[in-house]
Amino acid sequence: MERKDRGETILSQFLQFLFSGITVGATYALAALGFTLIYSASNVINFAQGEFIMLGGMLTFVFMQSGMPMPLAILLAIAIPALVGIALEKLAIEPARDAEVVTLIIITIGASLVIRGLVQIWLGKGAHTYPAFSGSDPIEVGGATLLPQSLWVLGITALVVIALWYFFSRTLAGKAILATSCNPLAAKLVGINTQWVLLVSFALSAALGAIGGVLLTPITLTSYDVGIMLGLKGFVAVVVGGLGSGLGAVVGGLLVGIIEAMAAGYISSAYKDAIPFILILFILFFMPRGIFGAQVTERV
Repeated sequence: MERKDRGETILSQFLQFLFSGITVGATYALAALGFTLIYSASNVINFAQGEFIMLGGMLTFVFMQSGMPMPLAILLAIAIPALVGIALEKLAIEPARDAEVVTLIIITIGASLVIRGLVQIWLGKGAHTYPAFSGSDPIEVGGATLLPQSLWVLGITALVVIALWYFFSRTLAGKAILATSCNPLAAKLVGINTQWVLLVSFALSAALGAIGGVLLTPITLTSYDVGIMLGLKGFVAVVVGGLGSGLGAVVGGLLVGIIEAMAAGYISSAYKDAIPFILILFILFFMPRGIFGAQVTERV
């Protein structure tokens, strides 16, 4: 009987860590998809991606505090970062499009500092949250507890992935982006407006990050600097999965989240933030192209 109870405890702990890892990993996957979109369209690694995650959560909080209904607050909190993404491409990336890749990366880092600083001045350094979408009573599964908000995170992430697949495989706009990512010069020659493609890519990338922030904030809180670590872990996820691979971004995000949660649970939570960076060193050493072997990685 004691052995059975011990086995059930071990299983419940494992499930608890797994649920936690998959939940946060879904957010990493959304951030990684944002990195992949921009890199595929322009060969730029956008280190402002984490700030779009932060903006999603912070703007939703601000709009709800002003009395706005949650659905409208969420829509605006996704739309505004998308506009910020367009402004970033138009005002910062486009004027420097002929610059070295390192210069473009520095520009995105500078943009992230500006966004973070403005939000800090506007809303201060405090942590904020808002109610979960459908209550906070936990659901018991195998002795572990699963928050309803976690189901929202997983469900909406799955819908986003399906929507992106449909967009890129069934629409002219999506195919134009794919054509530009494969060969920008050839895309121009057949009449594709590659500048428009870049704007759409930055808008989609920012919106994906904002969706992650909106979904995760009721679980983990948000603040002006929360995007730093979330963005870096999203970058780890995209490198693990394979830079330039959409499937790799999703798998890499989930994998990073699960490994991080398992390490925090079974080793020590003190190492929680270090685990993804140990993982990226391992991947770069043994599998430099990532799990799904992106075709273009020499510009990382």
